[in-house]
Amino acid sequence: MAITLRQLEVFVAVAQEGNVTRAAEALRISQSAVSMSLAELERLLGEKLFDRRGKRLLVNDQGRVMIPKAVDVLARVTEIETTFSGPDDRLAGLLRIGASSTIGNYLMPRILGDFTAEHAEARLSLDVGNTEQIVQELLHFNIDIGFIEGFCHQTTIETIPWRQDHLAIHAGADHPLAKKRNISVDDLMAARWILREQGSGTREVFETALAGKLGNIRVYLELGNTEAIKEAVEAGLGISCLSLLATRRARRSGALVALQTPFLDLRRNFYLLLHGEKYRTRLLRRFMAFCAPADNSSTSFSP
Repeated sequence: MAITLRQLEVFVAVAQEGNVTRAAEALRISQSAVSMSLAELERLLGEKLFDRRGKRLLVNDQGRVMIPKAVDVLARVTEIETTFSGPDDRLAGLLRIGASSTIGNYLMPRILGDFTAEHAEARLSLDVGNTEQIVQELLHFNIDIGFIEGFCHQTTIETIPWRQDHLAIHAGADHPLAKKRNISVDDLMAARWILREQGSGTREVFETALAGKLGNIRVYLELGNTEAIKEAVEAGLGISCLSLLATRRARRSGALVALQTPFLDLRRNFYLLLHGEKYRTRLLRRFMAFCAPADNSSTSFSP
């Protein structure tokens, strides 16, 4: 048996893309080259790695066993190449990062900028989605490391507490609740709510905090973007539960007001995620160390 690195690259690309055309585009080779390489790999293994459904290639049980092993081999080879192609402290290569929206939009850009300022050879990519999307990307090895603000329930993923954040109920400056000093449960029950979509970490933490304290609230809008929610709340369309990290500027300008609701525990952890079968390259290890908070302090801001 003589499996080549190219065959493993093709297999991983097809597994991630689910389509020969997109895999060929990602690898910058022809579709026929992808098909031939994949067919030869399956011949050498004596096993089919995909179920064919029209133009879609769906990873089967054998393929799912193969994915982490192929990803591991490719990562180790890349690390060998970078180790012997430059100085010992050179961190060349590509690190694919996924982050849920609050982290991706309000924390990660500065972290990535500071990291690349120290390691100019490293290439970093950032995908931003909700918590469930980031977990799925990590499960399918489409990213190397994830950062989420919700909960991860996948046993194959290592979940590491990273930083702490605080949520708060927000209202627009002209909303009646913005001028009220003592907010009650009845006030929140009577209000119209604007929330993130299901699968969002913010939504999950909010619903957990509400359990046993509020009944069925009136959800007026569900939006998949924090900035859209902020605009809607500022416009007086309703109130929302948002990270203090995401509303810092709006609160400073007076456009949003964080309501005092001591009867709700809206603290949450941010988590760093790693696939349990993912090889941790030198670049990944260095980035993890760089991201570790120096004093494990909260990332939140006071209302």
